[in-house]
Amino acid sequence: MSWIRTIPFDEATGKLRRLYERVTGPGNNVDNIMMAHSLRPHSIEGHMALYKNVLHHSGNSVPKWFLEVLGVWVSALNGCAYCVEHHFQGLQRLLGDAARGDAIRAAIEARAPDEAPLDPAQIAAMTYAQKLTLSPADMVEADVTALREAGFDDGQILEINQVTAYFSYANRTVLGLGCSIVGDDLGLSPGNSDDPDDWGHR
Repeated sequence: MSWIRTIPFDEATGKLRRLYERVTGPGNNVDNIMMAHSLRPHSIEGHMALYKNVLHHSGNSVPKWFLEVLGVWVSALNGCAYCVEHHFQGLQRLLGDAARGDAIRAAIEARAPDEAPLDPAQIAAMTYAQKLTLSPADMVEADVTALREAGFDDGQILEINQVTAYFSYANRTVLGLGCSIVGDDLGLSPGNSDDPDDWGHR
């Protein structure tokens, strides 16, 4: 479901079919954000490689549920309801605490990360992500220093940066092509592994 023509799973052949088989969820469902790439299958490869390695790789040390918080936050700042809904469900599944997840979402919707039930370091990460999303040209070294002083090491700062950057890319893919959540299974994601071929949504 988007503003450009897409090829559904049942009509896909060749490389597109093979890629769809790698990203499917239950019942061969392909998320609309992935289906939006169907006229240029090579861009599915680029998108999924980035998504898998930035958000769902076992080499990350920032908790995946918090990376999902950043994804929901950036998506809300960008006005991307599609990614907010998908990744809030993923956040809830990973966090395993619905009340806390709801409180985090309420703080995001209020644009008040300080009110979220998060620790000071995580709120610092949200502050960094907000500035990078809304005014990237204003970033200065002090923004990174603040994350370091909050307790993140430089590898974790890179993770925070990459998740923030990835979601702005994904949000613009969705918003620019008119993707909707109609027909999607919300909250599914690849496994948290270092297997580059592990793209299946479950």
